[in-house]
Amino acid sequence: MLRLGMVGGGPGAFIGGVHRMAARLDGRWTLTAGAFSSDPDTSKAFGTSLGLAPERAYGDWTGMARAEAARADGIDAVAVVTPNHLHAPISLAFLAAGIPVICDKPLTTDLTSARALGDQVAQSRLPFILTHNYSGYPMVREARALMAAGRLGALRVVQVEYAQDWLARELPGNRQAEWRGDPDRAGPGGALGDIATHAFHLVRFVTGARVASLSADLATLVAGRRVDDNVHVQMRFEGGARGQLWASQVAVGAANGLRLRIYGEDASLEWSQEEPDLLRFTPLGEPPRILRRGGPGLSSDATAATRLPAGHPEGYLEGFAQIYADAAELIGAHQQGRAPNPLAQLAPGIADGIEGVAFISAVVESHGADGAWTRISP
Repeated sequence: MLRLGMVGGGPGAFIGGVHRMAARLDGRWTLTAGAFSSDPDTSKAFGTSLGLAPERAYGDWTGMARAEAARADGIDAVAVVTPNHLHAPISLAFLAAGIPVICDKPLTTDLTSARALGDQVAQSRLPFILTHNYSGYPMVREARALMAAGRLGALRVVQVEYAQDWLARELPGNRQAEWRGDPDRAGPGGALGDIATHAFHLVRFVTGARVASLSADLATLVAGRRVDDNVHVQMRFEGGARGQLWASQVAVGAANGLRLRIYGEDASLEWSQEEPDLLRFTPLGEPPRILRRGGPGLSSDATAATRLPAGHPEGYLEGFAQIYADAAELIGAHQQGRAPNPLAQLAPGIADGIEGVAFISAVVESHGADGAWTRISP
């Protein structure tokens, strides 16, 4: 079993608990060390409450990186689940200490630091995994396999949306809303960095098509908020396809409405995160086919990411767990000096992270130029 460290994810943090549950799900990881809070006493107390040995419940992440690198039984990877502005310095410190990184998205808050982190990953040759967890869903991987097999024909139109309503009002005292609304910690994008990056990565993961340029409009619809809470992006793909992306955290009545629709010249696909076990596949001139997770005839991409028989719902935690399962295979292969299972290489990595930050940068630039068409930096 691999030893996992964690930075962030302390008291009151939603995503830290999700990472810990997901890492445990397949029995590949055990939480061994962590620095969970910017307050040393809180960090140590929280670590021991999780069952960590007192000497491995650290007061700060810099000391944790040094100490774990020096141990014969040091951690095999660190999960970085802090606010966005800390992703780069923490990741750089652990890579420098020879420790692979599993980092929450977005990779960083600016393109310069994202590229610098990419250089460090390349220099270290260590595994680096980015937790765009929706790419771990079996039917998302089935959609990708259908696209890669040419079942849709040439790509024509992509529609993706991610709608929530949890920030439709100000939430005083809510720590998750607080840091996400602070541009110093969240970066230049609110809904843009938090959920539009997921939508953008989903498009890239499933279609494989690159966005050549985009035209964007950002809005802040709740008075007094310092970051955007609604995003509209028009996209032009290399090869001529067109796309639209909408992300909103003020869409009243929407819970976690991530939805992807892809239209090719021969067929279409539709997937919704709120019904994740189903994938709608419609060849031109034929009735729609509903493909079900766990059902017959699916690709190895989907079956390898499936844990339960059909009819037993899988979802958010299992998608996250798949990223951790892929990470375990990539890191284990690195330690053993062997080639990893190719299916594990579906896990998002440093290149996906840099492209995601480049997307954020291009959206901000386009919006600042009144929606001017803007290229995404390579």
